[in-house]
Amino acid sequence: MSRIAILVPGKIHERVLESLKDRFEIIAVPRAEKLALDGETAGRIRGVAVSGAFPGAWMDQLPGVEVIASFGVGYDGMDVKRAAEKGIVVTNTPDVLTDEVADTAIGLLLNTIRELPRAEAWLRAGNWKPGVTYPLSRFSLNGRHVGLYGLGRIGLEIAKRLEPFKVKISYHTRSRHADAPYDYHPTLKGLAEAVDTLIAIVPKTPQTHKTIDAEVLAALGPDGILVNVGRGWSVDEEALSMALTSGALGAAGLDVFYDEPTVPAGLLEPANAVLLPHVASASVPTRNAMADLVADNLIAWFETGAALTPVPETPQKA
Repeated sequence: MSRIAILVPGKIHERVLESLKDRFEIIAVPRAEKLALDGETAGRIRGVAVSGAFPGAWMDQLPGVEVIASFGVGYDGMDVKRAAEKGIVVTNTPDVLTDEVADTAIGLLLNTIRELPRAEAWLRAGNWKPGVTYPLSRFSLNGRHVGLYGLGRIGLEIAKRLEPFKVKISYHTRSRHADAPYDYHPTLKGLAEAVDTLIAIVPKTPQTHKTIDAEVLAALGPDGILVNVGRGWSVDEEALSMALTSGALGAAGLDVFYDEPTVPAGLLEPANAVLLPHVASASVPTRNAMADLVADNLIAWFETGAALTPVPETPQKA
């Protein structure tokens, strides 16, 4: 009996392939505007394992596809509306990377406030000599008021990690979380006016596009700190560059950018910016767990008819 065919467009974590190859027929094709599949092959494909975007046009090429397992917690590159219309289940990899991203957010916050990367570079350059010490950091985490822009799984874990630092915590989301023990602000600008530190952890949606703009940055003020571990989509990078250069904003720590991997020169130049190449979940254990969940979603679907972590926009059962 022929095995169920699983499509893999482009590259994906090798562990996904290792987990699937003995159970399924793997059909690997390059990413392209149109998938390089003949009609007979396309018609046999019932599942997809993918890292990155999966447009609706690809779904239209696959009349028999039932489930698309995405490698990542964010799925803004998925045409979930088209998937729902076609009865296709889309899955992502929540929870397994929550702790890693929350840990990175705290590390990036501390690095930004205390200038730790600059201090290390200063030492490595041979500047630490008798009678010569690194300048005092301008900012401290002590006594800060941290605002969380987004309070989903990762945002809640960031908040829990902030509590031992004895900072005040507030948040802004589209609606109040009834069980969250933090002050709620109904607008992002209102949150920025109330806090001196803003951590962004929102997904890429039409509603979050460049919401962290010049007005929000001005509200944070010259002693304000911005940390973004969500999506670069949510930040007006030109406004941020101007705020950092002019001193309208104290400092920023960024793990994500608007047009990755392109980082604007206006963000590379300011010394008060700490920049990471989108590494918040990039550890071997976490990426292995993400890969396992991609494979487990496909296995569960074809063995039981129910995926483990379907996204809310798509149906659970075929």
